[in-house]
Amino acid sequence: MRFVTSLRFRGLTLLGAAALCIALPGSVATLGNSAQAGVTLEERKLPMHFKWVACQPNCKGWVSAVGIVTADSPKDFEDFARGRQLGGATIVLDSSGGSVNDSITLGRRFRGLGASTTVGVSVVNQTPQGDRPSVVPEAYCESMCVFLLLSGKTRYVPEDAHVRVHQIWMGDRADDAKAASYTAQDMMIVERDIGRLAKYTFEMGGAGDLLSLALSVPPWEDLHELSPTELRLTNIVTTDAVADVLPRDTASVPVAELKSKPTQDRFVSNTVEGNALPQATKSTKTAEATVPTGGVAAAAPVPAK
Repeated sequence: MRFVTSLRFRGLTLLGAAALCIALPGSVATLGNSAQAGVTLEERKLPMHFKWVACQPNCKGWVSAVGIVTADSPKDFEDFARGRQLGGATIVLDSSGGSVNDSITLGRRFRGLGASTTVGVSVVNQTPQGDRPSVVPEAYCESMCVFLLLSGKTRYVPEDAHVRVHQIWMGDRADDAKAASYTAQDMMIVERDIGRLAKYTFEMGGAGDLLSLALSVPPWEDLHELSPTELRLTNIVTTDAVADVLPRDTASVPVAELKSKPTQDRFVSNTVEGNALPQATKSTKTAEATVPTGGVAAAAPVPAK
Protein backbone atom coordinates (compact mmCIF):
# COMPACT_ATOMS: atom_id res chain seq x y z
CA MET A 1 0.00 0.00 0.00
CA ARG A 2 1.51 3.28 -1.01
CA PHE A 3 0.83 6.93 -1.52
CA VAL A 4 1.08 7.70 -5.21
CA THR A 5 1.80 11.15 -6.60
CA SER A 6 0.80 12.13 -10.14
CA LEU A 7 0.43 15.38 -12.01
CA ARG A 8 -3.14 15.69 -10.72
CA PHE A 9 -3.57 13.44 -7.69
CA ARG A 10 -1.95 12.51 -4.44
CA GLY A 11 -3.65 9.74 -2.48
CA LEU A 12 -3.02 6.59 -0.52
CA THR A 13 -2.61 3.68 -2.88
CA LEU A 14 -1.90 0.00 -2.50
CA LEU A 15 -0.05 -1.12 -5.61
CA GLY A 16 1.39 -4.33 -6.92
CA ALA A 17 5.05 -4.54 -7.81
CA ALA A 18 5.26 -4.82 -11.57
CA ALA A 19 6.90 -2.18 -13.74
CA LEU A 20 4.39 0.04 -15.54
CA CYS A 21 4.63 -0.59 -19.27
CA ILE A 22 2.99 1.15 -22.22
CA ALA A 23 1.66 -1.35 -24.73
CA LEU A 24 1.89 -0.67 -28.44
CA PRO A 25 -1.49 0.04 -30.11
CA GLY A 26 -3.29 -3.17 -30.90
CA SER A 27 -0.88 -5.32 -28.92
CA VAL A 28 -3.10 -5.73 -25.85
CA ALA A 29 -6.39 -7.59 -25.82
CA THR A 30 -8.30 -8.97 -22.87
CA LEU A 31 -9.94 -11.52 -25.11
CA GLY A 32 -7.94 -13.47 -27.66
CA ASN A 33 -6.63 -16.96 -28.20
CA SER A 34 -4.80 -18.70 -25.37
CA ALA A 35 -1.44 -17.54 -26.71
CA GLN A 36 -2.45 -13.96 -25.91
CA ALA A 37 -2.91 -14.61 -22.21
CA GLY A 38 0.62 -13.42 -21.45
CA VAL A 39 -0.07 -10.13 -23.17
CA THR A 40 -2.43 -9.19 -20.35
CA LEU A 41 0.66 -8.70 -18.20
CA GLU A 42 0.77 -5.33 -19.92
CA GLU A 43 -2.96 -4.71 -19.44
CA ARG A 44 -2.99 -5.23 -15.70
CA LYS A 45 -0.50 -2.40 -15.26
CA LEU A 46 -2.78 0.07 -17.06
CA PRO A 47 -5.90 1.73 -15.56
CA MET A 48 -8.61 -0.84 -14.81
CA HIS A 49 -11.20 -1.58 -17.45
CA PHE A 50 -14.21 -3.88 -17.47
CA LYS A 51 -15.58 -6.23 -20.13
CA TRP A 52 -18.46 -8.66 -20.21
CA VAL A 53 -17.52 -12.15 -21.39
CA ALA A 54 -20.51 -14.08 -22.74
CA CYS A 55 -20.22 -17.85 -23.04
CA GLN A 56 -23.81 -19.01 -23.45
CA PRO A 57 -25.05 -21.64 -23.96
CA ASN A 58 -22.10 -23.45 -22.41
CA CYS A 59 -21.80 -21.47 -19.19
CA LYS A 60 -22.78 -18.29 -17.41
CA GLY A 61 -20.88 -15.17 -18.49
CA TRP A 62 -18.62 -13.09 -16.26
CA VAL A 63 -17.05 -9.65 -15.85
CA SER A 64 -13.36 -9.30 -16.68
CA ALA A 65 -11.71 -6.59 -14.52
CA VAL A 66 -8.11 -5.96 -15.56
CA GLY A 67 -5.67 -3.25 -14.52
CA ILE A 68 -4.85 -0.77 -11.76
CA VAL A 69 -7.66 0.86 -9.76
CA THR A 70 -7.57 4.63 -10.27
CA ALA A 71 -9.77 7.55 -9.25
CA ASP A 72 -11.79 6.93 -12.42
CA SER A 73 -12.43 3.23 -11.80
CA PRO A 74 -15.64 3.50 -9.73
CA LYS A 75 -17.24 5.73 -12.38
CA ASP A 76 -15.91 3.53 -15.18
CA PHE A 77 -17.59 0.55 -13.54
CA GLU A 78 -20.88 2.45 -13.19
CA ASP A 79 -20.71 3.30 -16.90
CA PHE A 80 -19.99 -0.34 -17.70
CA ALA A 81 -22.79 -1.62 -15.44
CA ARG A 82 -25.44 0.72 -16.84
CA GLY A 83 -28.03 -1.29 -18.74
CA ARG A 84 -26.58 -4.64 -17.63
CA GLN A 85 -28.05 -7.09 -15.14
CA LEU A 86 -24.97 -7.74 -13.00
CA GLY A 87 -26.64 -8.95 -9.81
CA GLY A 88 -24.83 -12.09 -8.67
CA ALA A 89 -22.32 -11.90 -11.51
CA THR A 90 -18.77 -13.24 -11.20
CA ILE A 91 -15.90 -10.75 -11.46
CA VAL A 92 -12.59 -12.17 -12.71
CA LEU A 93 -9.65 -10.07 -11.48
CA ASP A 94 -6.17 -9.57 -12.90
CA SER A 95 -4.63 -6.48 -11.30
CA SER A 96 -1.50 -4.95 -9.79
CA GLY A 97 -3.49 -2.99 -7.21
CA GLY A 98 -4.34 0.69 -7.10
CA SER A 99 -5.92 3.42 -4.99
CA VAL A 100 -6.93 2.35 -1.49
CA ASN A 101 -10.02 4.51 -1.16
CA ASP A 102 -11.22 3.98 -4.73
CA SER A 103 -10.72 0.23 -4.34
CA ILE A 104 -12.80 0.31 -1.17
CA THR A 105 -15.55 2.17 -3.06
CA LEU A 106 -15.40 -0.34 -5.92
CA GLY A 107 -15.33 -3.31 -3.55
CA ARG A 108 -18.44 -2.12 -1.75
CA ARG A 109 -20.16 -1.75 -5.11
CA PHE A 110 -19.25 -5.34 -6.00
CA ARG A 111 -20.62 -6.56 -2.67
CA GLY A 112 -23.80 -4.56 -3.21
CA LEU A 113 -24.33 -6.54 -6.41
CA GLY A 114 -23.89 -9.82 -4.55
CA ALA A 115 -20.99 -10.58 -6.89
CA SER A 116 -18.64 -13.55 -6.72
CA THR A 117 -14.93 -13.02 -7.32
CA THR A 118 -11.98 -15.00 -8.61
CA VAL A 119 -8.55 -14.47 -10.18
CA GLY A 120 -7.80 -15.20 -13.80
CA VAL A 121 -7.19 -14.03 -17.36
CA SER A 122 -10.14 -14.13 -19.75
CA VAL A 123 -9.24 -15.57 -23.14
CA VAL A 124 -11.04 -16.93 -26.18
CA ASN A 125 -9.84 -20.28 -27.49
CA GLN A 126 -10.40 -21.12 -31.14
CA THR A 127 -11.95 -24.57 -31.49
CA PRO A 128 -13.56 -26.50 -34.38
CA GLN A 129 -16.89 -25.60 -32.79
CA GLY A 130 -16.03 -21.90 -32.84
CA ASP A 131 -14.60 -19.40 -30.35
CA ARG A 132 -14.79 -20.60 -26.77
CA PRO A 133 -14.14 -18.21 -23.87
CA SER A 134 -12.38 -19.47 -20.76
CA VAL A 135 -10.46 -18.25 -17.73
CA VAL A 136 -6.75 -19.03 -17.51
CA PRO A 137 -5.92 -19.35 -13.79
CA GLU A 138 -2.26 -18.29 -13.92
CA ALA A 139 -2.96 -14.62 -13.18
CA TYR A 140 -2.09 -12.00 -10.54
CA CYS A 141 -4.05 -10.19 -7.85
CA GLU A 142 -1.70 -7.90 -5.94
CA SER A 143 -2.05 -5.29 -3.21
CA MET A 144 -5.50 -3.60 -3.30
CA CYS A 145 -6.69 -6.20 -5.78
CA VAL A 146 -6.65 -8.63 -2.85
CA PHE A 147 -9.24 -6.45 -1.10
CA LEU A 148 -11.35 -6.33 -4.28
CA LEU A 149 -11.16 -10.12 -4.29
CA LEU A 150 -12.43 -10.02 -0.71
CA SER A 151 -15.56 -8.15 -1.82
CA GLY A 152 -17.09 -11.23 -3.44
CA LYS A 153 -19.81 -13.02 -1.46
CA THR A 154 -18.29 -16.22 -2.86
CA ARG A 155 -14.53 -16.23 -3.49
CA TYR A 156 -12.46 -18.78 -5.38
CA VAL A 157 -8.69 -18.68 -6.03
CA PRO A 158 -7.26 -21.14 -8.57
CA GLU A 159 -4.16 -23.04 -7.49
CA ASP A 160 -1.98 -21.28 -10.05
CA ALA A 161 -3.15 -17.75 -9.29
CA HIS A 162 -0.74 -15.39 -7.48
CA VAL A 163 -2.33 -13.40 -4.63
CA ARG A 164 0.23 -11.00 -3.11
CA VAL A 165 0.17 -8.39 -0.34
CA HIS A 166 2.35 -5.61 1.06
CA GLN A 167 2.34 -2.51 3.26
CA ILE A 168 1.12 1.11 2.98
CA TRP A 169 3.82 3.58 2.00
CA MET A 170 4.33 6.98 0.39
CA GLY A 171 4.67 6.40 -3.36
CA ASP A 172 6.84 9.45 -3.93
CA ARG A 173 9.38 8.06 -1.44
CA ALA A 174 9.09 4.36 -2.16
CA ASP A 175 12.26 4.21 -4.26
CA ASP A 176 14.38 4.71 -1.15
CA ALA A 177 11.88 4.28 1.65
CA LYS A 178 14.44 3.86 4.41
CA ALA A 179 16.32 7.07 3.59
CA ALA A 180 13.27 9.29 3.01
CA SER A 181 11.83 11.67 5.61
CA TYR A 182 8.21 11.74 6.78
CA THR A 183 6.02 14.28 8.55
CA ALA A 184 3.51 13.75 11.31
CA GLN A 185 0.78 14.46 8.76
CA ASP A 186 2.13 11.67 6.54
CA MET A 187 1.87 9.22 9.41
CA MET A 188 -1.61 10.48 10.31
CA ILE A 189 -2.85 9.83 6.77
CA VAL A 190 -1.31 6.36 6.69
CA GLU A 191 -2.87 5.43 10.02
CA ARG A 192 -6.24 6.85 9.00
CA ASP A 193 -6.35 4.81 5.81
CA ILE A 194 -5.21 1.66 7.60
CA GLY A 195 -8.27 2.20 9.79
CA ARG A 196 -10.51 2.59 6.74
CA LEU A 197 -9.07 -0.55 5.22
CA ALA A 198 -9.52 -2.47 8.47
CA LYS A 199 -13.19 -1.44 8.67
CA TYR A 200 -13.73 -2.53 5.07
CA THR A 201 -11.91 -5.83 5.62
CA PHE A 202 -14.19 -6.80 8.48
CA GLU A 203 -17.28 -5.62 6.58
CA MET A 204 -16.35 -8.00 3.76
CA GLY A 205 -15.83 -10.93 6.14
CA GLY A 206 -12.03 -10.86 6.01
CA ALA A 207 -9.83 -11.74 8.97
CA GLY A 208 -7.43 -9.52 10.86
CA ASP A 209 -4.69 -11.88 9.69
CA LEU A 210 -4.98 -10.36 6.21
CA LEU A 211 -4.12 -6.90 7.51
CA SER A 212 -1.35 -8.33 9.69
CA LEU A 213 0.19 -10.12 6.72
CA ALA A 214 0.02 -7.05 4.49
CA LEU A 215 1.36 -4.66 7.11
CA SER A 216 4.30 -6.97 7.87
CA VAL A 217 5.79 -6.49 4.38
CA PRO A 218 7.70 -3.18 4.03
CA PRO A 219 8.21 -1.57 0.60
CA TRP A 220 11.87 -2.59 0.39
CA GLU A 221 10.87 -6.27 0.45
CA ASP A 222 9.18 -8.31 -2.28
CA LEU A 223 5.42 -8.73 -2.09
CA HIS A 224 4.39 -11.74 -0.04
CA GLU A 225 2.42 -14.37 -1.95
CA LEU A 226 -0.33 -15.93 0.13
CA SER A 227 -0.13 -19.69 0.40
CA PRO A 228 -3.26 -21.89 0.22
CA THR A 229 -3.20 -22.07 4.03
CA GLU A 230 -2.97 -18.29 4.34
CA LEU A 231 -5.77 -17.79 1.80
CA ARG A 232 -7.97 -19.79 4.18
CA LEU A 233 -6.60 -18.18 7.35
CA THR A 234 -7.42 -14.71 6.02
CA ASN A 235 -10.89 -15.72 4.76
CA ILE A 236 -9.95 -14.76 1.20
CA VAL A 237 -11.17 -18.15 -0.06
CA THR A 238 -14.71 -19.31 0.67
CA THR A 239 -14.93 -22.23 -1.77
CA ASP A 240 -12.66 -24.76 -3.47
CA ALA A 241 -15.13 -25.39 -6.30
CA VAL A 242 -14.76 -23.33 -9.46
CA ALA A 243 -18.38 -24.13 -10.33
CA ASP A 244 -19.44 -21.97 -7.37
CA VAL A 245 -18.21 -18.84 -9.17
CA LEU A 246 -18.35 -19.91 -12.83
CA PRO A 247 -21.29 -22.30 -13.08
CA ARG A 248 -21.70 -24.27 -16.30
CA ASP A 249 -24.53 -26.32 -17.70
CA THR A 250 -22.61 -28.58 -20.09
CA ALA A 251 -19.28 -30.39 -20.12
CA SER A 252 -17.60 -27.09 -20.98
CA VAL A 253 -14.93 -26.18 -18.44
CA PRO A 254 -14.66 -22.37 -18.19
CA VAL A 255 -11.53 -22.45 -16.01
CA ALA A 256 -8.51 -24.41 -17.19
CA GLU A 257 -6.69 -25.73 -14.12
CA LEU A 258 -2.91 -25.99 -14.36
CA LYS A 259 -0.41 -27.91 -12.25
CA SER A 260 -0.11 -26.19 -8.89
CA LYS A 261 3.10 -24.80 -7.44
CA PRO A 262 3.95 -24.76 -3.73
CA THR A 263 3.81 -21.37 -2.00
CA GLN A 264 5.45 -20.75 1.34
CA ASP A 265 3.55 -19.41 4.34
CA ARG A 266 4.68 -16.25 6.11
CA PHE A 267 2.58 -15.98 9.27
CA VAL A 268 1.46 -19.58 9.44
CA SER A 269 5.01 -20.90 9.25
CA ASN A 270 6.20 -18.36 11.79
CA THR A 271 3.43 -19.32 14.19
CA VAL A 272 3.79 -23.05 13.83
CA GLU A 273 7.52 -23.41 13.37
CA GLY A 274 8.78 -20.26 15.07
CA ASN A 275 10.92 -19.07 12.16
CA ALA A 276 10.46 -17.24 8.86
CA LEU A 277 10.75 -18.93 5.50
CA PRO A 278 12.24 -17.33 2.36
CA GLN A 279 10.02 -15.00 0.35
CA ALA A 280 8.12 -16.13 -2.72
CA THR A 281 8.78 -15.10 -6.33
CA LYS A 282 10.55 -11.74 -6.65
CA SER A 283 8.51 -8.87 -8.10
CA THR A 284 9.66 -5.78 -9.98
CA LYS A 285 8.85 -2.25 -8.88
CA THR A 286 5.80 -0.28 -10.03
CA ALA A 287 6.28 3.16 -11.55
CA GLU A 288 3.50 4.62 -9.43
CA ALA A 289 3.91 8.29 -10.25
CA THR A 290 2.98 7.84 -13.92
CA VAL A 291 -0.59 6.67 -13.24
CA PRO A 292 -3.20 9.08 -11.78
CA THR A 293 -4.64 7.25 -8.79
CA GLY A 294 -7.16 8.06 -6.09
CA GLY A 295 -7.22 11.00 -3.74
CA VAL A 296 -7.94 14.72 -3.77
CA ALA A 297 -6.03 17.08 -6.03
CA ALA A 298 -3.68 19.11 -3.83
CA ALA A 299 -0.17 20.45 -3.61
CA ALA A 300 0.48 18.64 -0.34
CA PRO A 301 -0.80 15.38 1.17
CA VAL A 302 -4.43 15.67 2.23
CA PRO A 303 -6.95 13.06 3.38
CA ALA A 304 -7.68 10.74 0.46
CA LYS A 305 -11.25 10.11 -0.58
